[in-house]
Amino acid sequence: MDIPAPARLRVAVLGVGRVGSALGAALGRAGHPVVAASGVSEQSRRRAEQLLPTAELLAPDDAVAAADLVLVTVPDDVLRPLVAGLAETGAWRPGQLVAHTSGAHGIGVLDPAAARGVLALALHPVMTFTGRPEDLDRLAGVTFGVTAPDELRPVAESLVVEMGGEPVWVPESARALYHAALTVGSNHLVTLVNDALDLLDGVGVEQSAQLVAPLLSASLDNVLRLRDAALTGPVSRGDAATVAAHVRTLTARAPAVVPSYSALARRTAERAHAAGRLTDAQTEAVLEVLP
Repeated sequence: MDIPAPARLRVAVLGVGRVGSALGAALGRAGHPVVAASGVSEQSRRRAEQLLPTAELLAPDDAVAAADLVLVTVPDDVLRPLVAGLAETGAWRPGQLVAHTSGAHGIGVLDPAAARGVLALALHPVMTFTGRPEDLDRLAGVTFGVTAPDELRPVAESLVVEMGGEPVWVPESARALYHAALTVGSNHLVTLVNDALDLLDGVGVEQSAQLVAPLLSASLDNVLRLRDAALTGPVSRGDAATVAAHVRTLTARAPAVVPSYSALARRTAERAHAAGRLTDAQTEAVLEVLP
């Protein structure tokens, strides 16, 4: 198989959103000329002008034709239809590299292109993007979930390193669970913290973010180092009366938060019990007061 050397690749970016603009710029900074980009919104065009100044804005099939490496950074639900549509038009050519950045998909979603001889990679940056220029600098040291055919693994990992990232191998069969885990850890964390801040704001606590920042930072640091040994709070102590009081006040003052509080308290009790922090009786007492 003829694999292009990652040092001399003409790059096209399909979807100049927050991710595509940052990764395209990172590839350009690493010496890969970004020759084409495709984006329809005015915001995408502004991003391309700012971060991908060497790229010509083209239709997707023309952008593909101009490139050795096609970086596809469209939303998950659009990914397969776009790749398949380009295959139907004959846009893909054998020996091209195509890399998508979706966490939810492995390389199977690129099968319509792979069937035409394209070399498929999945390179998912494990970070959030703001769409601002500083995203490019924040790529330094960021981990990427990498999935590729075995023979392309060195190419995929080299591209990640060139963008400033650290490749972490994710088997194709693990991609769905991998993405679910990241969603639990990141997206749900944002929701939880916002709920906590809203509750504090709602009762007139001033500077709520400043109040909880040290606690949240310490909790994150502890769990990354200690795993279940970092569990603390009334559930992990088996303090069922306090948990019941939480449920009563949330039901009265913030009923929308009750389902998530209950679900997470149950899961915390299960983990604390499995870790030997709670006895059977303590666990049962906590679960009994949860709706």
